[in-house]
Amino acid sequence: MNALRRRLLATGSSSLLLAPWLGTGLLLPGRVIAADWNRPAFTARSPGEALRAYGANLPQESREIVIGAPEIAENGAKVDIEISSQLPETRSIALFADRNPMPLCAALDLSAGVLPWCRLQVKLAESTRLRAVVRTADGKAHVAFRDIKVTLGGCGG
Repeated sequence: MNALRRRLLATGSSSLLLAPWLGTGLLLPGRVIAADWNRPAFTARSPGEALRAYGANLPQESREIVIGAPEIAENGAKVDIEISSQLPETRSIALFADRNPMPLCAALDLSAGVLPWCRLQVKLAESTRLRAVVRTADGKAHVAFRDIKVTLGGCGG
């Protein structure tokens, strides 16, 4: 097998090894479909600007959203966070960290019937307030808050 692999590499026939991937569109730039992403929301520098760009200016506070996160994060470079929603027909979950240089940490779009739960690892610059914003199928935005104290900053601190 190694001799065959060496011969294929030596003769330039290594593209045959990639043949199974060609049909999937993974290696053909013209056929790869990238998901749209909200560049203005992810590059916003303030929480208000990020919320506006995300389309959640005035979300309604809800107890149906639960943020599971440590009260004190010893290292802001890696903070585990779980978010779940009991709101019917949840279609997206987004996480904002108010004091991060770019507050929008993650935005997940969900299909109908998917369990609205996620687990994320985020980097936090300093102690901050987290906002989990959930949008439902009717377009309404809901929010829950959680304060986290960071003892060692993850964004250069």
